[in-house]
Amino acid sequence: MDARRNVISDLRGASRLGIDSTAGVIGLVRAMHADVARLPTALGGPVGDLVNAATNVTYRGIDGITRIVGTGIDTALALAEPLLGDVRSSQRRDGLIAALNGVLGDHLAETRNSLATTMEVRADGRAVALTPAGLAAAFPRSRTHVVILVHGLCMNERQWMRRGHSHGAALMHHLERTPVYVRYNTGLHVSTNGRALSEMLEALVAAWPVPLESIDVVAHSMGGLVVRSAHHHATDAGHEWVRRLRALVFLGTPHHGAPLERAGHRLHRLVEKTPYARAFARLGKIRSAGITDLRHGNLVDEDWQDTDRFAHGRDTRRLVPLPIDVRCFAVAATRSRSASDLQSRLMGDGLVPVPSALGHHEDAERTLAFPAAHQWIAHESNHFDLLGPGVYERLRGWLAD
Repeated sequence: MDARRNVISDLRGASRLGIDSTAGVIGLVRAMHADVARLPTALGGPVGDLVNAATNVTYRGIDGITRIVGTGIDTALALAEPLLGDVRSSQRRDGLIAALNGVLGDHLAETRNSLATTMEVRADGRAVALTPAGLAAAFPRSRTHVVILVHGLCMNERQWMRRGHSHGAALMHHLERTPVYVRYNTGLHVSTNGRALSEMLEALVAAWPVPLESIDVVAHSMGGLVVRSAHHHATDAGHEWVRRLRALVFLGTPHHGAPLERAGHRLHRLVEKTPYARAFARLGKIRSAGITDLRHGNLVDEDWQDTDRFAHGRDTRRLVPLPIDVRCFAVAATRSRSASDLQSRLMGDGLVPVPSALGHHEDAERTLAFPAAHQWIAHESNHFDLLGPGVYERLRGWLAD
């Protein structure tokens, strides 16, 4: 997506998503009806089977009509799309699209919906062409040192601004680092985004307008998992950009998962086992692949391939240690004044527990080797305060060292 958007394109995307949602509701009602009919009654099982056979014809007809109407609307909008000029995208609209991609991004990508976000380098609200000319135009004051900023779930690059402060802009001012912002579809698998990020950074390094000496990365929340996945992929692929990587800073990254997704998974499994509510378990399967990867902090394809991501809650992740030749830093936040109380251990900043953000794990083999001096806890802070000025001085000190 660019800084400009076509209103009809947005309408097409919303229309297609609306038709998909309607079809999903029809499927849910059909499944609930079938579940109820199968339950033991005074009439017996065979009657329930006859009811299902009769109603299936009706549901198939309704679903078919819905699809036909949806196709007609999409075709009409496609014809009108070239007739309407583009308008400038607003920050509010971009925020809504980012949230939508976080929840449904894998579905949007699979259905080629125009609302699906793609992996891009962004500058001034525009996508940047990864060519020498494109990068020179987007970054006229290119430095030999850059800092890559990778946002978290349901967010975009415009949301690094917090209380009038932006880590990227401040680092450019104080340390003369060129900030490079990344936008991506947070609903895709972490490993899918990690691979795309690695390949994009490789293209960026090859086309950077001046000789590039070093790269630092600052990642917030899910962005930290994507960066670790990207480094893992780049190492296997022999990418050049990792040879210039100097530091990784993780701000509230759920290295070992987030409790909200684990609680959601347990609720989903409970609903699946309840006869009258079983059909509603389909609603739990709406959540994206990116969200379910946050259950334990999946990083590589093997963590989810050939498995049902809704089937079990066991932590079967492949061990991926921190890079040994890169300085790695971790910042956690807690709403409380102490990092040792129950609230910090369970919820931390409201989304990510302190131990998960610092890479601690009850299994010593899974604990990430952040040196003690490379860990810091922001007290009385929430998950998004990590983007604010209260964290910046620590961040600046680490990267200036």
